[in-house]
Parts: sequence; C-alpha cells; structure tokens
Amino acid sequence: MESHSHPVLAMLVNRIGLGLLSLLIVSIVIFSAVSMLPGDFASAILGQTATPEAVTALQHKLGLDLPWPQRYVVWLMDAVRGDLGDSFSGRPVIDVIGPRLYNTLLLAASTAIFAVPLAVGLGIVCARFRGRFIDKFFSTSSLAAISVPEFFLAYILMMLLSVNLHLLPSMSSIRMGMSLGEQMIRMVLPILTLMLVVLAHMIRNTRAAILGVMASPYVEMARLNGEPEKRVVLRHALPNPIGPIASVLAINLAYLISGVVVIEVVFVYPGVGQTMVDAVRNRDVPVIQACALIFAVTYIGLNMIADIISIVSNPRLLHPR
Repeated sequence: MESHSHPVLAMLVNRIGLGLLSLLIVSIVIFSAVSMLPGDFASAILGQTATPEAVTALQHKLGLDLPWPQRYVVWLMDAVRGDLGDSFSGRPVIDVIGPRLYNTLLLAASTAIFAVPLAVGLGIVCARFRGRFIDKFFSTSSLAAISVPEFFLAYILMMLLSVNLHLLPSMSSIRMGMSLGEQMIRMVLPILTLMLVVLAHMIRNTRAAILGVMASPYVEMARLNGEPEKRVVLRHALPNPIGPIASVLAINLAYLISGVVVIEVVFVYPGVGQTMVDAVRNRDVPVIQACALIFAVTYIGLNMIADIISIVSNPRLLHPR
C-alpha cells in the first residue's frame, strides 16, 4: 500500500511545485509590466504643479527610488505575508480590495451554483443523444455563444431585459447594507451573461470527454451485456472522464473570478475587475499589482486543483504496477 502511494504523492508535490513556480514567474511579469508603464507615478499623483523637491520626496516615501530588484523582493515578501501595501490614496490596499473581492466572489459563486450542474447535465444529455435534435441544438447554440464577445452578450441582455421589457435593473451597483435578495436581483444580468459564456465551453467539453470514453472497449462490453444506455453512460462512461471535466470546470471557474473585468465594467458592478480599471485610470500601482496577483493566484490555484483531481481520479496513477 505504501509503495502505491509514493508515485501519487510525488506527482502531487510536483504539481504544487510547478504551480508555485508559475506563480513566481507571473509575479515577476506583473511587477515588471506595471513598473514599465510610461510616466512618473509620483508626478502623476502630485499633479503638474508639483515641485521637483516634492516629487523626489514622494518617490522616496513610496520606495520608487530603490532599484527594481529590491522593490520586487520587498513587494513579494510583503505579499507572501498578506501585506499588499498601501494605496497611493493612503488607504491599505486590503481595505480597498477587500469589499470588492467579496462582491466578485459572490458573483462567481452565484454563477457557478447554476452553471456547473446545468453544464454537466446538458453535456451528459448531448452525449447520450448524440446526433439527435437536442444534441444539435445545444451544440449549435453553444458554438454561437462562444463566437459572440461577452460584452456584446451583456449589451443584448441589457437591451432586452432592462430597456425593452423593464424586468431587471441595467446597473448592478450593489453596496453594503443591501439585503441579499436585493443584491441578487441586481446581479441577475451579470450572472446570465457569465452563464451564457461559461455554459457554452463546459457543455461542449463535457460532451467531448464523455463521447471519447463511450468508444472504449469496456463501454462496448457493457452494451453487449444488455445494459440500458442510460446505465452505460452514468455508471461506466461518466466516472472515467472526471479528470478532463474537472479541468474544464476549473478553467471556467477561474474565468468567473479573473476574467470578469469586462462584465463588471459593463454593468458597473463593484468587483475586483472594476477596482483594477479604476486603479489603472488613477495610476494606483499597488492596487493594480494586488488585483493582478489575486487574478493570477486564483487562476493558477484552480488549475492546480484540477490537475490534482485528474491524478487522483486516474486509476493508472492510483494503482501503478
């Protein structure tokens, strides 16, 4: 038993190590990209009337006069300890991003609760009735949804449900003190838009993963034994592509958190994406770096979890010869 667990443990450690290495590389890219933005941040903060002495003093206060490697190491060590620094507005970055991060997680979780079961279920149905009307309908619809930019879908839904039918508010600006019910009503349009985007990808990939297993010899043997098609799909075909399906789900869940910048801007939703856009407009470097780092940690972390699920769900890795 112990010898069997070592390969799996080694692969898990390897995946975690690769994830941390990827995160380190991304952090270097984030810090470098923000540091190479044109212009002087201290001058932008103080305005055109600032004196050279005031600019120099602010650069020293913000640490902008230090060498690039030293600034990166200090920033990285602080980030590892959970200290994201202070915004150029004077507030701690965690206070600026914290409420907005909660809003983004609420939007992502609300979308995932509806999208994941629906996508997996429809993917199974399409695989079960391959080539029939329902399969062709969802395959065509999902391909159309993938082809349309997300901001265009957002504006179409806004025009239909808000402007024409007056069913939902067009702006999704929520704030502290609102009841959860009122927040959810304001979040319906962003949720619908995100669902249309992620459902299309998840349905197509779930269908493809299950169909790939359906051609396996053990599935054919189950059919030859006279088992019903529903039982063949659910008992024999579905458990095996858990790894690929988990990878697809993880990528789309990561998108719900790290790829919602456009949706948040369109619907004026106070999330991390909107905060990042505002920080870029105000040249608030610590907030920009913190938002980008949160997106990177989310994306890499969820993909690492998907890799681990793929390893654990693969019998050839769990029971090596």
